[in-house]
Amino acid sequence: MVSRGRSAQHWAEIARRAESSGYDVLLMPDHITDQLAPVPALAAAAAATTHLRIGSFVFDNDYRNPPMLAKEAATLDLLSDGRLEFGIGAGWNRSDYRQLGIAYDAPSVRVDRMEEALTLIKRLWTEPSVTHTGKHYRVIDARILPRPVQRPHPPVMVGGGGPRMLRIAAREAQIIALAPAVNERGGPKLGTVTLRSLEERVARLRTVAGERFAELELNVIVFDAQVTDARQSLLAALAARVKASATALLKTPFFLYGSRASLVEELLERRERCGVSYIALPGEAMRAFAPIVADLRGR
Repeated sequence: MVSRGRSAQHWAEIARRAESSGYDVLLMPDHITDQLAPVPALAAAAAATTHLRIGSFVFDNDYRNPPMLAKEAATLDLLSDGRLEFGIGAGWNRSDYRQLGIAYDAPSVRVDRMEEALTLIKRLWTEPSVTHTGKHYRVIDARILPRPVQRPHPPVMVGGGGPRMLRIAAREAQIIALAPAVNERGGPKLGTVTLRSLEERVARLRTVAGERFAELELNVIVFDAQVTDARQSLLAALAARVKASATALLKTPFFLYGSRASLVEELLERRERCGVSYIALPGEAMRAFAPIVADLRGR
């Protein structure tokens, strides 16, 4: 997952490096911080590459009107020749809401809006015209043209980990980002980053998804990652080893530290144990993890 580029040329180089290194998807967050705006940046990344998929990780539903977001996503899918993954969530970053001047409502209200918006967006992608009157949105004879290239629509990723978000994701998504809960500063809450916590969410998801569970792809975001035997300074290597020891005690899937061989083994075990096959790495780890991506290819 990357979000910053110093120039158009630098951003294109990042996208091409991700593609040539064997990564499948370039993901971008959606915040009012020091990052590129996701829609134009994803379009530029698609233009600089040929087969790298692009995705939002994830659009905050409250920042955009659903028909406009549906149109922007359809345009991204068209301009990328059908390479978009559409990630959406209910929002969590209080600072974004303050800067945008919009109310940071209770979680139940934000999830209500996202659920209604996602249903509406999928209708806008697939129906000739849509009229909708709901609790949060009113749309009259809306038409989204051009259509997305992917049929019936781009794969939907729903980000979240609470029981209700998992129920929505089980019904509506193709990809589920099993994110930990976050505190007011945006950091993960300790109790929700453990392997046991992830396993509990996967078990809950399996129950609510039923037969559809086999069709779902499970995603985990990695907040920090380092390869201890990659080329780096002595200080960085020592720091990575210390982090590896600490996270081994916590048994968390949301941080990755270790040697190339141990990380390959860990990721394969995680897929076998939890069904997680989609790992969102921080952009800073792209170069170091490229050999690991190569080792995992086809396995």
